[in-house]
Amino acid sequence: MPQKQIRRVVVLILGWALIALGVVGLFLPVLQGVLFLFLGLYVLSRESKTAHAWLEKLRARHPAMDARLHRWRDRFRRHKEEDKDGADE
Repeated sequence: MPQKQIRRVVVLILGWALIALGVVGLFLPVLQGVLFLFLGLYVLSRESKTAHAWLEKLRARHPAMDARLHRWRDRFRRHKEEDKDGADE
């Protein structure tokens, strides 16, 4: 199986798992349902135009959660770049 197909399968599994946690989280007070829905749609939006459209609707409806997601994404990217820089030395 080519690397691209493996990556696509992993992205789809991860995205749908996060969405499932989000749906469960809507009913359980322990989990942040909307957050997991955001994360799942964010992951899936790279592979699906439908998921991307849903993500845009969710962003418009919950701007505070969107801001939190952007902060986490930026933090993750910074951390990833720091790890990459450290590995080069």
